[in-house]
Amino acid sequence: MSTIQALHERFTQLYGADSNEPVRVFHAPGRVNLIGEHTDYNGGYVFPAALTFGTTLLIRRRSDDQLGLASTNFEAHKHISIQGLAYSDEDDWMNYPKGVAVELQKQGVSLSGYDLLFSGAIPNGAGLSSSASIEVVTAFALLTMEGQSIDCVQIALLAQRAENEFIGVKCGIMDQFAVAMGKKDHAVLLMCDTLEYKHVPFNSGAYRLVIGNTNKKRGLVDSAYNERRSQCEQAVRELQVHYPELTLLGQLSLAQYNDAEQLIADETVKKRARHVVEEIDRVLQSMKVLEQGDLAAFGQLMNASHVSLRDLYEVTGFELDTMVEAAWEVPGVLGARMTGAGFGGCTVSLVHEDSIERFQEEVGRKYREKTGLEASFYVCEIGDGVKEL
Repeated sequence: MSTIQALHERFTQLYGADSNEPVRVFHAPGRVNLIGEHTDYNGGYVFPAALTFGTTLLIRRRSDDQLGLASTNFEAHKHISIQGLAYSDEDDWMNYPKGVAVELQKQGVSLSGYDLLFSGAIPNGAGLSSSASIEVVTAFALLTMEGQSIDCVQIALLAQRAENEFIGVKCGIMDQFAVAMGKKDHAVLLMCDTLEYKHVPFNSGAYRLVIGNTNKKRGLVDSAYNERRSQCEQAVRELQVHYPELTLLGQLSLAQYNDAEQLIADETVKKRARHVVEEIDRVLQSMKVLEQGDLAAFGQLMNASHVSLRDLYEVTGFELDTMVEAAWEVPGVLGARMTGAGFGGCTVSLVHEDSIERFQEEVGRKYREKTGLEASFYVCEIGDGVKEL
């Protein structure tokens, strides 16, 4: 039985059959950031790609104002009125679609009632954007069902607002943008400050992206994230002596930064700023070498990104370093780095297809021996953004 067929059966079990209203099926991917880490909130470039696995949504119109919310990944499901939706801790994952519905209503979209069944293939907490995937597929499906015009950049912004204001997580735009705007076999070069973007072909030939999940609970992320943000803001204030117009580190070229770095008094703040400016430069170099088809050079940039995140930005931690260093030792690996916020979460490696089995075995074994944790691996293809199936 196909997965979609099984989901249709589950949908009918939950919500009953209705011959008058069709069940429609939508999909939004997860995403991985290939290079350009901790540059988004500094107004710089990022280089994410949509994955082929993500969140599938089955949806059908109801005749009342109720919203039916259910998922194959979680036990809890319920019907709630579409009027007066509010955040609730006990609703857990359901807050994501609720937040999107609230943002649509704020925009003047008057929503009918709907039954929704979500099915996610993204591991929770792995840093592959399961929440952005849920938000974007919900917004795309509801707008389509209501006959509204579809603008995927606006959907990404709406999903980000739902996360910022309804959920209360102050995320940047990268995750929602990559999920909404992904394109098969392309990465997205995105300037986070202006939302200028470009689809860059990612022709990996005999190489595959392998995501390694450390399966480490990420405890430090929020406090370290806030601390890094304030250090970057401090660097901007000190550099304004030389560049009075400067508001974000991402506005400086590497040459401009080198001219003025001595204005930053604190050595730690200097390290943080250098990572950001050099990382943005690596993203731009990545685009050039990929356009030339030079995968080996891209792999070297991935490695340099990880070293910078480890030594200058200090957000990797023992587990991520262990996994990346084990990846570097496997023949057939062009590059490997942490991806996401850090302190756990995932790595991304570019691995020759003939080496994938050896990669999973050797990296898994070394990681287990050093950390006592079991890694999970996902061999990925780059897929499209949100769409109706």
